[in-house]
Amino acid sequence: MITVYGASGHAKVVIDIIKKSNETIAQVLDDNHTIDSILEYEVGIPEDKEYKNVVIAIGDNAIRRLIVKNINATYVSPLIHTTATIGSGVSIDKGTVVMARTIINASVTIGAHCIINSGSIIEHDAIIGDFVHVSPGAIVTGGVCIGAGSHIGAGAVILPNIKIGKNVVIGASSVVLRDIEDNIVVAGNPARLLKKNTDK
Repeated sequence: MITVYGASGHAKVVIDIIKKSNETIAQVLDDNHTIDSILEYEVGIPEDKEYKNVVIAIGDNAIRRLIVKNINATYVSPLIHTTATIGSGVSIDKGTVVMARTIINASVTIGAHCIINSGSIIEHDAIIGDFVHVSPGAIVTGGVCIGAGSHIGAGAVILPNIKIGKNVVIGASSVVLRDIEDNIVVAGNPARLLKKNTDK
């Protein structure tokens, strides 16, 4: 029995993964009072109590982190879509969701409460920190290290052994050729600094 916390578009994909895994959804919760249903599920309002076996189904890294900090909950083992390919020696922490057609190759380490989105590729020996979102079609090549809270845009490519800092945003279709320090936004081919990232 899994509690889905969040009822936006991202939650629809999470619900689909749960159903394909033959798991049961206990309830769907969202603090937005205007949302009363999602797919075939009623949406409840979170109460001040302990929740068990929760997945935070919200795409925004900072909001996902805030919810984990503020609710009393235990979290699901990784949710992995039936079409994902997971290599040998891969470690994926609690609350992380791996979506359709994702490839995660050997000896990758992925932290807690991450989103590894549809059709993305995580190559061998990459290390992904907590609360990271790898968007659809992104390619994280071998030996890359991505700091907590970072967002890798759709179709972005990170070259081998690059280090990405914490709370970094990499724009869609960007190509990252060199290390990126914490708390900045980059985009382009090659990726260049756009601004500081203040969304932490």
